[in-house]
Amino acid sequence: MLPSFQPKTNIQTPYLFFTGKGGVGKTSTACATSIALAEEGKKVLIVSTDPASNLQDVFETELTNDISEVPGVKGLFACNLDPEEAARDYRESVIGPYKGKLPDAVLATMEEQLSGACTVEIAAFDQFSTLLTQKEITGQYDVIVFDTAPTGHTLRLLSLPSAWNNFLEESTHGASCLGPLSGLGAKKELYEQTVNALSDPSQTQLLLVTRPDESPILEAARASKELREIGLHNQQLIVNGLMEKPIINDEVSMAFYDKQQKAMEVAVRTFNDIPMTYLPYISYSLTGISPLKAWFNGERLQVEQTNHVNPDIITELADFNQLVSDVINHNLRVIFTMGKGGVGKTTLAAKLAMKLAEKDVKVHLTTTDPAAHLEYALKDKTRRNHLTISKVDPKAEVESYKKHVLEQSGEGLSEEQLAYLEEDLNSPCTEEIAVFQKFAKIVGQADEEVVIIDTAPTGHTLLLLDAAQSYQKELLRSTGEVSKEVQNLLPRLRNADETAVLIVTLPEATPVLEAERLHADLERASITPRWWIINQSFANTETTDRVLSGRGKHELPWIQRVKSTKEKCAILPWEKENLL
Repeated sequence: MLPSFQPKTNIQTPYLFFTGKGGVGKTSTACATSIALAEEGKKVLIVSTDPASNLQDVFETELTNDISEVPGVKGLFACNLDPEEAARDYRESVIGPYKGKLPDAVLATMEEQLSGACTVEIAAFDQFSTLLTQKEITGQYDVIVFDTAPTGHTLRLLSLPSAWNNFLEESTHGASCLGPLSGLGAKKELYEQTVNALSDPSQTQLLLVTRPDESPILEAARASKELREIGLHNQQLIVNGLMEKPIINDEVSMAFYDKQQKAMEVAVRTFNDIPMTYLPYISYSLTGISPLKAWFNGERLQVEQTNHVNPDIITELADFNQLVSDVINHNLRVIFTMGKGGVGKTTLAAKLAMKLAEKDVKVHLTTTDPAAHLEYALKDKTRRNHLTISKVDPKAEVESYKKHVLEQSGEGLSEEQLAYLEEDLNSPCTEEIAVFQKFAKIVGQADEEVVIIDTAPTGHTLLLLDAAQSYQKELLRSTGEVSKEVQNLLPRLRNADETAVLIVTLPEATPVLEAERLHADLERASITPRWWIINQSFANTETTDRVLSGRGKHELPWIQRVKSTKEKCAILPWEKENLL
């Protein structure tokens, strides 16, 4: 067993950055750490730059951009910076001067470039860079805790030389994330100071928060590698939610424990050169000062019914079979499973494919999932006549896309401009675009069967591709192309009579909030999701494990939230995800 995370022994620097995938518990961990440090007599400031922040919910107090004291904890102060608002202001500052002067298609491309996650992250970085360099503020605190650290990609972008405007005027490589940095040259020195502070191991610790599940562990490993490449070496891994002891005669409890232990084998192999600690899996909700204190002190609180939501709400939701019937009865031809990593969308896609094949529906499943057991399971002889699969390698597709763009747009660029272009191609959007183009080809060749696509692009990426096409037509340039397959698939995605988007979430705060943002993002691209799937619910099992059943009770408000706003909503019980 790993040592438990204890701020008193694990924290040694004045600046702490918590990072990790959505839903791993980084905000709860950051808040509990801040309380523990304040109780040691330190004066602590915690700052959230997460666009889906629930900092005020965790502390149960209203927070704004202005620093205020957290009630009930002497010496603890907090502020909740809003990067979404900063991103809106920044978009207007960049685009406003060009309105009425440039063609609408060009303005649409600029606006979409400035509508993605990169822009929000850079706006957040701008906010805490300003905060970090204000000595009259930082000098007041012993420790400053940042909830949500920037990615390595964003930090590399910001560390590049600042001549964005000229390069953007000449750039013709189409869908891009370069836009967020246009006009930021004046802040180069500020960003350099911030990156230097981040890289100083005596000043900053990076705390990578993950869950004992393979997907978030691998994501944490990628983040660790990216950040080390730019000099952020003072890292440690916190495995949040590790079950300490299962109930021997409870099937769900034993399966949950076994799955976590297998994931931990991956974590130990992957993170063999940085400190690793853990926090226990608990039954109660981490909202309010008392539960946060109890979590680090090892106390076990009583589970209370949250918000008095009626457990019978489970019976009012659809089950998996009703989802299958909907696909068959409405002759849906293209199905996308969408959601953040770790919510189980790949396994859901595979399960749906198998069920349709069992009902004599011809199905093709295409996925980016690296897990070999899915491929093995789906080649079972009883299903071979109705089910085919293809596995897309994101790395290969990205390398092919990068090579194509560099060949088309790299010639004649200066060394500085080439650095911009190469870093732009490290953007998360690049992988979405490259993989989506591959998916588009598969869909274009499969009109005679139901096609199920795992890991679909966000609304931002779809609009970016659409805008790049319009941009190309407007400027008559040859290198901003969007393939015919993609051009044909965008209208198809928007056709609700043949295409269904399934949003997959977990019944927890962050996954639901992020799924809501994804839903809104898709509607911006004129795509309305057909189903919401609440996946891996303990409230929908018969476990007698006190901790797991307690978690099930705390799922109910989030289940209610999804049910109250979504017309088609299904719930699936927690399963080990073993398809064999």
